[in-house]
Amino acid sequence: MDPVLLGEILSGLMFFGIIGFLMLGFPVAFTLAGVSLIFGAIGMFFGVFDPSNFGSLANRFLGTMTNEVFVAVPLFVFMGVVLERSKIAEQLLTTMGKLFGNVRGGLGISVILVGALLAASTGVVGATVVTMGLISLPAMLRSGYDPKLACGIICASGTLGQIVPPSTVLILMGDMLSGINAQVQMAQGNFAPVPMSVGDLFAGALVPSALLIVLYLGWMLVKAVLDPQSCPATPVPESEKKGLLLEVVTALVPPLLLIMAVLGSILGGIATPTEASSVGAVGAMLLAILRGRMSFTMLREAVQSTATITTMIFVILFGAAVFSIVFRMMGGEDLVHEFLVNMPGGLGMAILVVMALMFVLGFILDAFEIIFIVVPITAPVLLTLGIDPILLGVMIGVNLQTSFMTPPFGFSLFYLRGVAPNSVSTGMIYRGVIPFVLLQLVALAIIFTFPAIATWLPRWLYS
Repeated sequence: MDPVLLGEILSGLMFFGIIGFLMLGFPVAFTLAGVSLIFGAIGMFFGVFDPSNFGSLANRFLGTMTNEVFVAVPLFVFMGVVLERSKIAEQLLTTMGKLFGNVRGGLGISVILVGALLAASTGVVGATVVTMGLISLPAMLRSGYDPKLACGIICASGTLGQIVPPSTVLILMGDMLSGINAQVQMAQGNFAPVPMSVGDLFAGALVPSALLIVLYLGWMLVKAVLDPQSCPATPVPESEKKGLLLEVVTALVPPLLLIMAVLGSILGGIATPTEASSVGAVGAMLLAILRGRMSFTMLREAVQSTATITTMIFVILFGAAVFSIVFRMMGGEDLVHEFLVNMPGGLGMAILVVMALMFVLGFILDAFEIIFIVVPITAPVLLTLGIDPILLGVMIGVNLQTSFMTPPFGFSLFYLRGVAPNSVSTGMIYRGVIPFVLLQLVALAIIFTFPAIATWLPRWLYS
């Protein structure tokens, strides 16, 4: 058999072999590296893989560890964990509930807005969904909300952390797309490539994030008009109206100022994402101190949680590096290139196929795992075909968020199921998220049809 064809076959089998082992429940990082080494040995036996290629691993690992952009990951995770444990979300929800309580759907609107604020401050989907489920689901059920609607609101607003800056997913994907974009432009003969940064991707994600939030709020208003019994008003007692304005200011302004300081410094070019993340981490601790929530025990738990999440991300990244070397050196990259380039329908169909693949993988893999596995082997082809890297990054973020809340395997559904009372069935959760999944798909179609939604702000900011 032709060695080139044999290498491409082995690389394809390796990809699906990794997916199979992951579905059996094996740890992601060790599966990526282990299966890749096995297929590398098979390729070496058949003469289609040179083991000397592994010599570049040490430099890749060192480059990852010394990459200043990646320093932002643990700092943003720490910022989110501290804000979560300092009960800021609970106070926000209680206050916003009082503010909108006199209108039908007001509590649902409050949950969506608080979810957006939490997404911009924590960026950790699991923690946001669990926190919102523990705090807001009982309150909505007590107020007479339809359990299906309540579950849909929580899952949708909780997964905004995937796309609302400063998302850790966007940080890692932005750094990855930046390097791929430079390589593609140089391969096309442009030796002074137009740079793309994490800040560009943050700016590109702002308007699409706002679009999603507006769609959620619009659905909430439609339900309030057409099905008022599903989201009744929750009037605030007269005794609690006194001092409500001060309570709103106290609960809302500090986290808003922190978010504005972090995002504003990045988008304004005052600070890099790494520098801004340090501001966010210190600001979160200051907010916890001001609220009297800071203690040595809470700080220790926050540090341990940050270390666990960060370690998971980087171990997966190291495993993905092994996979990438074996896959590319055996011809997998050429296989993907030929497959996507020869798709009928050109760039549009190629994007649709990649988005569909990521959507399905979102049922069994975490967002970090998907971007480390799929983006390096598909993004070079899509960028060569002409898609804007910022548009691609935003579409991937929205797509993964949609997959995270799609029945029956969406991760956010499992997070909510773990904290929902027994009176809320799994079927209720599934039926409740379907309208929001459809809204996500509408948003994805709008972004693809009108790319300027994702690209105009970074171009305007950095032109």
